[in-house]
Amino acid sequence: MNFSSSPVVSLRDVAVYQDSNTILSNVSFDVEKGEFVYLVGRTGSGKSSLLKTLYADLPLLSGSAAVADFNLTGLSLKQVPFLRRKVGIIFQDFQLLFDRTVAENLSFVLRATGWKDKSKTKQRISEVLMRVGLGAAAAKMPHQLSGGEQQRVVIARALLNEPVILFADEPTGNLDPRVADDIMKLFLEINNSGTAVLMATHNYEIINRYPKRVLKCKEGRVLDSNVEEFRLANDY
Repeated sequence: MNFSSSPVVSLRDVAVYQDSNTILSNVSFDVEKGEFVYLVGRTGSGKSSLLKTLYADLPLLSGSAAVADFNLTGLSLKQVPFLRRKVGIIFQDFQLLFDRTVAENLSFVLRATGWKDKSKTKQRISEVLMRVGLGAAAAKMPHQLSGGEQQRVVIARALLNEPVILFADEPTGNLDPRVADDIMKLFLEINNSGTAVLMATHNYEIINRYPKRVLKCKEGRVLDSNVEEFRLANDY
């Protein structure tokens, strides 16, 4: 087991590209182990592209970056699955497989990441579903669940391989305020147990209710509330 004390995310002079267009420049920040950080900014400001760069869905073409002790500079396609086992990725649109049960959705991920023992797989699925408050949902189909329950399944899926950090892209964006607050409390519980969280969000009510460090994408830069003061509002 790696007991490295280095940050779980570390960027220096990174440029973030989307379709050969430079979206963000000179991006430098660290996310420490166990830290919770919000990522904000207007639509199109680069939040999703930054997250995609961090989990190697977009290539790192400029600057240097490390995520979960993986150097993203020149990261080979063969290494990407190993990086993805160390991080959890949570999408706004769930991306569940609707033709199979909750347990089968989770089992699919475990098999894809090298789990072969059926009893251990079943036990791990049970553990993560209990963790997100869905202990009785294993045999249900996704369409039988509410939007909040589906998002809990997505969070459970992201927790399967005990990631050092969760990258969450607008995880409460499609949920009503009460359900969004419940999901946020779940993220905080996961964070309090030691997992770092980097969450892109437009939900300023949640940021005000649960204040944490904020990174803000604005005009091609990433501002850091640990370094400078800035306004959160009017970013839609």
